Amino acid sequence: MAEPAEADAEVAGGAAEAAEAAELSRVLGRLLPALETDNKAGRRRALEALQRALEEEARPDASPAAFQGPWARLLLPRLLRLLADPAEGCRALAAHLLGLGLRRSARPQDALPRLLPALTARLARPEPTRPPPEPCEELRLALVQLLHLAVGLGGAALAPHLDDAVRALKGALVDPFAAVRRESCECAAALARATPDHFHMQSESLISPLMQTISHQHWKVRVAVIEATGTVIQYGSGKSVDDVLSHFAQRLFDDVPQVRQAVTSVVGNWLLSLRDRYSFFHKLIPLLLSSFSDEMPEIRQSAASLWEKVGLQWQEENEADLKDKLDFASPPPPHYPPQESRPVLGCRELVFRNLSKVLPAICRDITDWVVGTRVKSAQLLPVLLLHAEDHITQHLEVILRTLQRACADEEKAVVCGCTRSAELIGTFVSPEVFLKLILSMLKKAPSSSSLLVLASVIRGSPRDALQPHLKVIATELAQPHICQGSENDLYLEHLLLCVQTLISVCQEDCGVGSLELVEVLVTIMAVSGATGLGDKAQETMDLLAKVENIPGSQDLFRKHIGPLLERLTASHRNWTVHSVELLQFSVVVTQAGPAVGEALQHVFPTLRACLQPTTDPHMRLKLFSVLSVALLRPKDTIDSQGQFHGYLEMVVKDILAPNLQWRAGRTASAIRTAAVSCLWALTSSDILSVKQVQAVQEALLPQVLATLEEDSQTTRLISCRVLNVFLKTSGDVMDPDKLIKIYPELLKRMDDVSTDVRMAAASTLLTWLRCLRCADGQSYYQSSIQHLYRELLIHLDDPESAIQDAVLEVLKEGSVLFPDLLVRETEAVVHKHRSTTYCEQLLQHVQATAAAQ
Repeated sequence: MAEPAEADAEVAGGAAEAAEAAELSRVLGRLLPALETDNKAGRRRALEALQRALEEEARPDASPAAFQGPWARLLLPRLLRLLADPAEGCRALAAHLLGLGLRRSARPQDALPRLLPALTARLARPEPTRPPPEPCEELRLALVQLLHLAVGLGGAALAPHLDDAVRALKGALVDPFAAVRRESCECAAALARATPDHFHMQSESLISPLMQTISHQHWKVRVAVIEATGTVIQYGSGKSVDDVLSHFAQRLFDDVPQVRQAVTSVVGNWLLSLRDRYSFFHKLIPLLLSSFSDEMPEIRQSAASLWEKVGLQWQEENEADLKDKLDFASPPPPHYPPQESRPVLGCRELVFRNLSKVLPAICRDITDWVVGTRVKSAQLLPVLLLHAEDHITQHLEVILRTLQRACADEEKAVVCGCTRSAELIGTFVSPEVFLKLILSMLKKAPSSSSLLVLASVIRGSPRDALQPHLKVIATELAQPHICQGSENDLYLEHLLLCVQTLISVCQEDCGVGSLELVEVLVTIMAVSGATGLGDKAQETMDLLAKVENIPGSQDLFRKHIGPLLERLTASHRNWTVHSVELLQFSVVVTQAGPAVGEALQHVFPTLRACLQPTTDPHMRLKLFSVLSVALLRPKDTIDSQGQFHGYLEMVVKDILAPNLQWRAGRTASAIRTAAVSCLWALTSSDILSVKQVQAVQEALLPQVLATLEEDSQTTRLISCRVLNVFLKTSGDVMDPDKLIKIYPELLKRMDDVSTDVRMAAASTLLTWLRCLRCADGQSYYQSSIQHLYRELLIHLDDPESAIQDAVLEVLKEGSVLFPDLLVRETEAVVHKHRSTTYCEQLLQHVQATAAAQ
């Protein structure tokens, strides 16, 4: 009973469809003739009426089969001709009606043989430099949307018409209108998915226009191009990968995160599902891993997720080859970076097997002239090294040579990436291997970048692996061609970084190379100047002492002072003011504190040899300054062990005496100033006994008296003070003839241009007079005293009140010797003084003293 019912229903349905088709044909027959009129307004009215009719007929229960016949026979040919109508409005309505017709028809693929050529005629460019036939950009967008609709509805039936579709898309992909380009990209991807078995024959034709559009100013267009390229190559020819890689790599520098995310997603999907992906692993892996260092966390996470899927898939596909490694998985290195998670085995194997192909390009790009390329390459390299682990050993020489060049880059991001790579070398490679190469580079041409690489490698190395090589590293760093290789601040900073890193990693193990490390730190302090590096070197010295359980840096000096000075002074006969050894020697003597007193056998013979009048005068000035600093605090420096007295004669006769002799020239004058300053530091400290001061006075009194005539005010002032010390300690035992020779020189200084010198001279004359009070045979000095009275009375009229007071005190002190003589001299000149106050005070003092006696 059911079968006859179904047959009756089919017959009824067929009749209904025939009736509906006949009605539609009647309506179209009435409206279509108007489309042929020459009047564009008439054609437009006809198209509008046709649109209303079709929309009214588009009921939910309308039959597509009934529409198919009239559509294909009557409507489609006329609408396709109207796509080239002179009136823009007519062309727009025709395109809209074609879209309506395709959606309503039962077999839209039947329209493709006529639709595709028509669309191509309006969209394809006759020549690359000429515009498309359709001048209106909104209409071109409508035509591309119509093409997209045809692709979606036609499916595999598009295969015979691929040539037309691709020609249309080639023109639309480079259209000036951004919306057309975006729609074209989506259409190209849809075409690839719709014709998977045939698309590969035409896919390469779309790559060139896609790549012309990939740098479009609108970021949405760039994203659409990247996604379309991914699909086109996925369903097309893998050979096109080479044509797009450079463009994709450039988009990784895009300022818009969505663009970089699109590249990451497309490349990740290629690695997962591209048919011949194994051939392109070495080209695609760097692109995906470059996103690991993207500034956006979302992109980094996406790249990491895709990469893990790639590794797991490859691991599964090659399970037989990896069976042993999977069954007996090696643990991560014990010194694995704590902030990193170890990649899965498949990811590590993929990088290792392709590293030899990837590495040369990275090494080339890391020194590229474009900053962005250098930064990306420097950020990618540590990612690869983290995956390759100990397999990087076979590429180590190339990597280190690259890092050496790249660490000299002015871009901080490049240097940061390279130092991270160097740390990973320290983590995964044996110190015996990398030290051989790095130290060889340092021997050939020491540079700040080589030192930075060494410091970074040490930072990444495990302590127990580095310990057997610590002495070798410290010894090499202390070699003159390295630690004295340059005075450039950056070079010294990286040299200091090497020492700091060694101390940080090896801790108390640094004791085996402590002497060499101290020598390096002394060198940095010596040549760093006023850049602050000297302070950092001192802090590092304190840190080295701390890890060796030594109280402080001065105790560290005490531990090494002998061998250290022995090394530094070995070449002292060849020193000049520019010799690094001279600067090192100066640092040790001034910074070692009490430890210097334990190595006088190295200090003073060196000073004696270098302070001879025949040596470099500028060097002598430097060393006199060092000696003065030491003599100012003798108990804390050269006499900490009470051994200085054994070298006193050497200091006086072999060092000070030759340099106090008069010689012509400003430099010679400066040296005499430095020498007399040392003498003042020596005699004014508590280091010498009275007998030793007397010995110094016996040896140097003539030279000191001569320096009172120096042009240098400082020299004259210090000489007066030195004479004062001589008189205080040995004036009572001094030979009368020598004693008499002193006061005329001091009297001359009472006329000095410097108030300080005149005050010092007055103070010394006061001491000289006190010496006479204790001397025997005072009558021997009467004439000298009378001359002194007469000269000093003149200075009671000095413009400076301080000088007047000082001279008055001297005369009061001298009045004890010959009071009557002083009274006569005073009364003889009192009427000549501008102010008689000081003379009256002096006379009152003499009278009071006489009355008291």
